[in-house]
Amino acid sequence: MIQFQRVTKKAYFLSDLHLGAPYFPDSREAERRVVAFLDSIRHDASEIYLLGDILDYWYEYRYVVPKGFVRFFGKLAELADAGIRITWLIGNHDIWIFDYIPSELGVEVVDGILTRDILGVRFLLAHGDGIPPLPRTFRMLRALFRNRLCQRLFSGIHPRWTVPFAHNWSRHSRANGLPPMATSHPLLDNLRSFAISQAEVSPSIRYFIFGHLHILHRERIVSPGDISSSSELIVLGDWIHYFSYAVFDGHRLSLHRFQA
Repeated sequence: MIQFQRVTKKAYFLSDLHLGAPYFPDSREAERRVVAFLDSIRHDASEIYLLGDILDYWYEYRYVVPKGFVRFFGKLAELADAGIRITWLIGNHDIWIFDYIPSELGVEVVDGILTRDILGVRFLLAHGDGIPPLPRTFRMLRALFRNRLCQRLFSGIHPRWTVPFAHNWSRHSRANGLPPMATSHPLLDNLRSFAISQAEVSPSIRYFIFGHLHILHRERIVSPGDISSSSELIVLGDWIHYFSYAVFDGHRLSLHRFQA
């Protein structure tokens, strides 16, 4: 008798791919690495969560598709067509996703915080850039970038000007970011404080998962009202230094690095 091995379905989480970033030595190779990873999980993935800054820059026009990302987009569409649920949480680099990615690729796009039961366990997911308290300048920029009038005005500028501007901004942002493996920083403290406050209000949340900081970090959340809490805070790292991701099988969440 032939016996078939049952495949345990899993949920995968990754963030901060920054595809198309000007500081990659070989942007095509960076994209191929991500595609190879997605292809490697297609046999057991039931859900895939992309937690922001997947593209280093993306501005979606009504009638024109920006150049690049063909292999990556094709793989997302292939996985979505195969019945894998893909959810993309907008970050601070890929803010301007409108209709193309959800309608053409079959990907759910979420702007903000997502609380969802995944394989029977409650998760809170966010890119992490919008977690308060935010510096005043950053709050103003977030509001400006999401303003519909400003978006229309920006779309009227020729891409020959906007794309180089965005890439220069990205270089500056990366140069002033957190060092790899940082464990103490005000932004990480913000995420921790937010997770603790949410765990007190919603103790059913077991995992708080964020991106944005470009560090690989995991810790147990201990709130003053419940020192026995089993909630955890996870920061997913990135695909610049770590090629890291999280996987949840319905019982246990683990962190890994992809070896192409």
